[in-house]
Amino acid sequence: MIRTFLFTGLLLNVTFTLVSQSVLNPNYGLKSHETLVINRIDAASESTTIHLTIENRIEGGTFCADRNIYIVHPDGTRAKLISSEGIPVCPESHRFTSIGEKLDFTLTFPPIKLSTDWIDLIEDCRDNCFYFYGITLDSDLNKKIDELFRFAENGESFKALDGFIELLRETDSRNNGIEGLLYVNIIKLAGDSGNPEQAAEFYKRLRSSGVPGLKHYLQYLNDQGIKY
Repeated sequence: MIRTFLFTGLLLNVTFTLVSQSVLNPNYGLKSHETLVINRIDAASESTTIHLTIENRIEGGTFCADRNIYIVHPDGTRAKLISSEGIPVCPESHRFTSIGEKLDFTLTFPPIKLSTDWIDLIEDCRDNCFYFYGITLDSDLNKKIDELFRFAENGESFKALDGFIELLRETDSRNNGIEGLLYVNIIKLAGDSGNPEQAAEFYKRLRSSGVPGLKHYLQYLNDQGIKY
């Protein structure tokens, strides 16, 4: 599964009609760094603040944030980073003193557009840049995805598979940034459950779909040797 099987994630509301609101551990489709996580998104009328944590896994590890970090809206428009806190700006870097050490930091952007139900977070740099694709801002959708992950983690693979297929039916016409995640989980679960025909069916559907970030999801599957 994704999350630990494939990825991790969780929530936010679609309309942002309140002055401010927070989203804990939002679900997303794909990310670059295994130990980089989004803990919270604070969406307010004047700004959007994303709280993240990176865990060091190597001796002498370092980490920094480029000045060119963007929130990308579904229509492709970008909102550039305003400020960061708790992390050096590249080429300066934070040097970890031990394996397992964690660094908490925040990134602040202009306010997210009204009625946005998903975003990408992308660092535009030369080397080892980070990204999150398809961060889900729909609280109901996040709750459903979390429940399906729990089914999979508890060994209820068929229940999770049926749930992901049903959820894909519900979201298929919305061009939602999380659809790629749903497809990947269906393909992985079907294959792992001994149903390669079903896995192939959904792989072909994914390949011919208009899923946002399609090439990234196909590349993810292909890198794991999954191709039909």
